[in-house]
Amino acid sequence: MRVVVAPDSFKGTYSAGEVASAIAAGLGSAGAEAVPLPVADGGEGTVDVLSGPLGLSARAAASRNPWGAECPGSIALSRDGAAFVELASVCGITTPHDGVRDPVTASTYGVGMLMVAAARAGAREVVVAAGGSATSDGGAGALRALRAAGGLPVPVTVLTDVTTPYRDAARVFGPQKGADPAQVEVLTSRLRAVASALPRDPWDVPGTGAAGGFAGAMWAFGASLVPGAGYVLDALNFDAQVASAQAVVVGEGRLDGQSTQGKIVSAVLARSPGVNRFAVVGSLGPGAETIRDEFTGVLVASTPEKMRAAGRVIAGRLRPGSGRPGRA
Repeated sequence: MRVVVAPDSFKGTYSAGEVASAIAAGLGSAGAEAVPLPVADGGEGTVDVLSGPLGLSARAAASRNPWGAECPGSIALSRDGAAFVELASVCGITTPHDGVRDPVTASTYGVGMLMVAAARAGAREVVVAAGGSATSDGGAGALRALRAAGGLPVPVTVLTDVTTPYRDAARVFGPQKGADPAQVEVLTSRLRAVASALPRDPWDVPGTGAAGGFAGAMWAFGASLVPGAGYVLDALNFDAQVASAQAVVVGEGRLDGQSTQGKIVSAVLARSPGVNRFAVVGSLGPGAETIRDEFTGVLVASTPEKMRAAGRVIAGRLRPGSGRPGRA
């Protein structure tokens, strides 16, 4: 009874590795062979889950948080010379800040600083995991940092975690970053102004709304936009792992309507036909019903103890002689 455990992080609480370990422990205690495979979709935790498979080595770099305060940052270099930057590490919703977390003034300048540091470290390519931002500046801050350094002389790949276009970046994601309706209008107007000044207009291009439009600004200057979920699953050799499994378990902090829009859950579902699929999530949000029927079972577990219990439940449903697995 082989089960691949492939959760994302529970944002701001548990890393993907911690969630995978807890669920796997529950599965193992109930007699299943659990294969922990923590994943990410281009947002928080992406560099962490790629570090082992890609042999990444971290290097400290100076940066600034979304409101201009100095904060520690890092880049991760691969064996073949690519440098990975995780936007959420310095410009994320959970990035520490002592002052007001103003969604209108939040800037991506800090991630631009990390991109410059990566190029100066000799990177042949800069890969930015762009999800989980606290910003809606359309990438204007990052562009200022790049221009201050004379530009970026290497190709850029942006790992996106949504399919939202640039025009909807503030409307869709602004409220979760603290923007009220009036601020959403201000941010959307600013996005239009930024887009009109770019060499290519990202306004209606799918995926350019990632990280509050950061992806669109990079795309306008020639960056490749790549779905982060697929990128990570390829790096982890996910298809081969699932080919010999009876079930796969996904996980994220909240299962909701956005889980189908470029997130890791939808990518795992698309690449695991013919096996039982379970979800272990911290909570259920609006729109969860649109994806819930894709699973053999959905279990809500917000603590490691409950995650281990969920693993035991899943093992019980898969045990030979227990009949067809039913909804959890």
